[in-house]
Amino acid sequence: MSWLRRKFKAVKPNVNTSGMGKVTVSVVVCIVVVFSVVGVYWSSEPDPFDVVATAKEKAAAQGYLNNSKQLVVGYTTASTLHTIVQTLLDKPGGFITNDIMPPGLLMDNMPAWEFGVLVQSRDLARAFRKEFSRSQSQSTEDVNLKIAEPQFNFDTKSWALPSSESEYRRGNKELMGYLNRLAGETSNTSKAQFYARADNLSDWLSDVSTRLGSLSQRLSASVIDESAQQAETDENNRYVRTPWSKIDDVFYEARGTSWALVHILRAVEVDFFFTLQDKNALVSLRQIIRELEATQASIWSPMILNGSGFGLLANHSLVMASYVSRANTAIIDLRRLLEQG
Repeated sequence: MSWLRRKFKAVKPNVNTSGMGKVTVSVVVCIVVVFSVVGVYWSSEPDPFDVVATAKEKAAAQGYLNNSKQLVVGYTTASTLHTIVQTLLDKPGGFITNDIMPPGLLMDNMPAWEFGVLVQSRDLARAFRKEFSRSQSQSTEDVNLKIAEPQFNFDTKSWALPSSESEYRRGNKELMGYLNRLAGETSNTSKAQFYARADNLSDWLSDVSTRLGSLSQRLSASVIDESAQQAETDENNRYVRTPWSKIDDVFYEARGTSWALVHILRAVEVDFFFTLQDKNALVSLRQIIRELEATQASIWSPMILNGSGFGLLANHSLVMASYVSRANTAIIDLRRLLEQG
């Protein structure tokens, strides 16, 4: 049997395990590099857009605008909502929140940004359906908006049929139908309406104020002193600290919220101009826009820093909380002017 063992030993293939290991490592490194580069590209936030110019482009494309005709009241705000949702779906990487494959699966900052934008889109779509398009509480709701608003509230994590993107696109299609009926020459029974009243604007701003107040609290809660929490015995007064792993998520959610609100408020200034002017509220609105614009400044750090108090490191969450809180305070003042001014 010894000769048989020697024979098999002679024909045994010489497998270069070290070479295969190097190839495997090289492939893994290449995949990681590719995913990292794509992830960085997909993490880039969309550029701001001119709400008036974009609205005019939409109207001109549909044949509703010429050199001598102005946009109808409400068209700029509705067009801005349509563009925001379209940007959410068509930006680099598309809608990333429901991705089930890398690199989207491994990303958290951009999905948080998307959620902030989506929340403001949902709130505005609800305001259109409930208030902006209706003359009074007993009036009939708009045929397009009653379909569009629920579509924007579809689950953000759905990747199968129907996917989140397909439902949001359907909502945007219905919103475009409302835009066409708002600007088009149609009969009184089918023409869409938009009522730029102070009470309508105040009701929507109430939702905005609630969202910003919550974000400001969550941002500020990232630096609560843990020792102070331990000394507190009253459960009703206990502070809730933002988890360390969620600090960047809250920051980017606030950044996405502010990005959407900057565009929406610019459109509101156009469509509610005379209402705001009558209430002496234009200055307050523009102050809110300036505060929110400051949240969109470039981030030069490769990560969101969370320095404590007056320590050596910056605290990006507290800076964001400052701008958001000041914008929220200005919104409260603006609502007071709309109701009493």
